[in-house]
Amino acid sequence: MRVTIAGAGAVGRSVAQELLDNGHQVLLIDKDPGAINADTVSGAEWLLADACELSSLEESQMQQCDVVIAATGDDKVNLVVSLLAKTEFAVPRTVGRVNHPSNEWLFSESWGVDVLVSTPRLMSALVEEAVTVGDLVRLFTFRQSRANLVELTLPTDSPHLGQRVGNVTWPGDVALVAILRDQAILTPDADRSLEGGDELLFVASEERETEIARLLAPDEHPG
Repeated sequence: MRVTIAGAGAVGRSVAQELLDNGHQVLLIDKDPGAINADTVSGAEWLLADACELSSLEESQMQQCDVVIAATGDDKVNLVVSLLAKTEFAVPRTVGRVNHPSNEWLFSESWGVDVLVSTPRLMSALVEEAVTVGDLVRLFTFRQSRANLVELTLPTDSPHLGQRVGNVTWPGDVALVAILRDQAILTPDADRSLEGGDELLFVASEERETEIARLLAPDEHPG
């Protein structure tokens, strides 16, 4: 997969290294000469250019990208990059980084953003995850599909403790995508049983989030 990342700051470089380690092709774009340093992310391609300019994106051959990540520290830049990638180059998937919470509502399909990643929201979610069991934590939003990635840590008094995944009647518009247990990532096979302390990751519509919480942790979320 070919990925273009606009913004070669700490966030952009970290994401680039992860993608390279997983075997993907990565191009980093930044207009600051001081940010262009091939030694910091070996294996990546680099382009000194303004990602908000159409000519720069043409030079990057963005039409050949599978994913564009707008990861700069400027929300306006991230919106423009996402919009140009989607409308001018028909990039299949765009990911937009939100730096300021008040701008989160702008990162929508109208601006070409498929996946919104809000740094403040993620930090808040991680704090909530660390101190709560049975509460649903929204990690991020898929704007194009109007769904969210949410997490719930299964309490030890859940009525579904020990039950097979395939025997649970999940709400509509809800998909259990992973179970995190003892530092392992488990696939939610129908025969796998649920254990107390499991971190359950769901993709769900916003309307179904409360139903998930009431299903798995009714004591914390009475109807």
